[in-house]
Amino acid sequence: MATLFRNRGPMSGPFALITVSMFLNALGFTIAIPVLPFLIADYVAPDRVGVMVGVVTAIFAVCQFFAAPVLGGLSDAHGRRPVLIASLLGSAVGFAIFGVGGALWVLVLGRAIDGLTGGNISTMLAYVADVTPPQDRGRLFGILGAAAGFGFVIGPAVGGLLAGASLTTPIFLAAAVAVVNAGWAFLALPESLPPERRTRDFRLEHLNPFAPFGLVLQSPALLTAFAVAFCFYLAAAMLQTNFAVFTMDVLHFTPAAIGAALGAVGVMDIVTQGVLVGRLLPMLGEERLAQVGLVLNAAGFALFAVLGWLPVLSLGLVALVVYNFGDGLFQPSIGGIVANAAPPDAQGRVQGANQGQQSLARVAGPLLAAALYAVNPGAPFAAGALAVLLGLTVLTSQVRARAVA
Repeated sequence: MATLFRNRGPMSGPFALITVSMFLNALGFTIAIPVLPFLIADYVAPDRVGVMVGVVTAIFAVCQFFAAPVLGGLSDAHGRRPVLIASLLGSAVGFAIFGVGGALWVLVLGRAIDGLTGGNISTMLAYVADVTPPQDRGRLFGILGAAAGFGFVIGPAVGGLLAGASLTTPIFLAAAVAVVNAGWAFLALPESLPPERRTRDFRLEHLNPFAPFGLVLQSPALLTAFAVAFCFYLAAAMLQTNFAVFTMDVLHFTPAAIGAALGAVGVMDIVTQGVLVGRLLPMLGEERLAQVGLVLNAAGFALFAVLGWLPVLSLGLVALVVYNFGDGLFQPSIGGIVANAAPPDAQGRVQGANQGQQSLARVAGPLLAAALYAVNPGAPFAAGALAVLLGLTVLTSQVRARAVA
């Protein structure tokens, strides 16, 4: 199994299934984005919608922060396949409860269940790292990112169109997609981590969600990568949380228009991660490509910030393009850096910790964005630009220190 991708090519059976699973995961998640603020608007005053979108998103992230490292540890001890299937089924249950609704606390419960079982992305990345040599991981992570990008193309557009039938129709479709994904994995996905390569000293303390971060603190390479990634994901969380509300308030977008804009993001992800990353990585390497991505990302955030004071549609389109190309170059690059720095017998725990820190960023980001949004709709994006520039500074310092040494 360890040489499966090398012997049969990157689109061999298991990797093809993981790629489709990544697509379906993005599809299910993004179907719901265009209708989220409109669903919440049924339960709160109009001037509280932006705040409550941030709160609901943060609750999901808090639950995922505590659960993802534990799920990663369980996958190191018991294999990737059962954890992935359980995570997908948990998402289905969470979406179903969210769709039933009826009260704000029911929406919160649905997102909490999804967060507590949300180890699917980190498990997929750990799966690929199990069966891929280090030099190929960044490229394959780029293909997975492109698959997710394709989900971003289809999901928001479908969600926006289905919202015409009812606001809950996209939510129930997301639940159905998660069930299909879980069933496919159950029937067709082989285990990537054989018993002899699993963690043998799995103990009760490994269920501590903070334990995997001890591995990060012991590795300078992982610590740097995590610090850079946290800055990026903090900024990204501010944008992702506010995008629907921001475009609704500033550019007067409808659910269909929000879906179309997010669909364009998916197209750019396909081009950037599916094509450009594979070509640029051999020339620049993961660290240099991550730097380029952060520069573009910061520029995109700055343009979004200006849009808050100068609401011009053409400026918003330029901001979206610049931001997303930076995002597409950075994410597979940092994914490869993290995977290559992780110990072979702790890939799941490190990937779980990485998803956990992303969740922490998604707790802090929406809350910070909600507070800044009250000052000016562009303020969260100005803060995002500063966070990305901080991450760029940390990464550049690491690259220069290694060059001097």
